[in-house]
Amino acid sequence: MKIVYRSIICIGIATGLYACKEQNKAPLVSSIAFTKEGTAQLYKASSDSLIASFDIEIAKTEYETQTGLMYRDSMKADRGMLFIFDNASPRYFYMKNTRLPLDIIYISEDKKIVSFYENAEPFNESSLPSEAPAKYVLEINGGLIEKLGISIGDRLDYSED
Repeated sequence: MKIVYRSIICIGIATGLYACKEQNKAPLVSSIAFTKEGTAQLYKASSDSLIASFDIEIAKTEYETQTGLMYRDSMKADRGMLFIFDNASPRYFYMKNTRLPLDIIYISEDKKIVSFYENAEPFNESSLPSEAPAKYVLEINGGLIEKLGISIGDRLDYSED
């Protein structure tokens, strides 16, 4: 009888530990509200005409850079996030804990678009590398690159509030 009780207790403990482990995988953050910190404009390389203007959050700290647009349930079409790095370097982004599809735009030190990913898949942890060194990365809602006709060579300008 003692063996049966020990077995039941061991199974109960193991199940409890597994359940706790599985619960810990869920993000503790429910949602993060947008806070406007600046404005970004994209301009056509061929004509220097304005393609679009976005209200942006600016990721400057290590925490902001690592978190990015994770845990957002939605984002208005005229909003985005600009990542500003200290230097131009190959960049690697992914969609871990990101709930909405994003277009990820890699931008060189001279503020020209060098590569991008369209409609990056939510929660996908695959690496999405830049095709050239980038100092800036702009994340906007998925599908806007195609809708707005954004191309390699187009230019970024931004201002902080």
